[in-house]
Amino acid sequence: MNRALGTSLIGIGLAQVLKMATRPRGSDAWKWPDLTATGGMPSSHAAGVVSLAAYLGLKHGFSSDSFAVASLLGLIVMYDAMGIRHQAGLIASEVNGLEKTVVNLTKDDPAHQHPKRDKLLEERLGHLPVEVLCGALLGAVVGWASYAAEPPVSKLRALF
Repeated sequence: MNRALGTSLIGIGLAQVLKMATRPRGSDAWKWPDLTATGGMPSSHAAGVVSLAAYLGLKHGFSSDSFAVASLLGLIVMYDAMGIRHQAGLIASEVNGLEKTVVNLTKDDPAHQHPKRDKLLEERLGHLPVEVLCGALLGAVVGWASYAAEPPVSKLRALF
């Protein structure tokens, strides 16, 4: 497997596992579907793109084209996670609240009863800046560790 891709996937996987550990304890803690859930601490999106950029920067140099492309991709992904996806999660929360209010208001009037939806909208979509920062720090560590663990022979081959 391509080491850069593997590094990024490891960063994403570690962040997803850490999300399970940082969720509030309670009845819904440590559920397997959380391994693929969006939102939360740390951002797996940030961990994935920063681990890729860090590894490529260390491997090919921080002035290389591959580092530039990975860094730009990372900035776009992290901006989107904190901006648009975070706002979409806030809107979903408001819509879910309206759903509950409308059901309560119409429950006593059969002519205007509102059918309750079986499933509410997903509210954990985006990230707070601190979640993205923690994901980025995790990604930097994963990228460095992948580069540091690379056999010296492959590092020499990359120079020629």
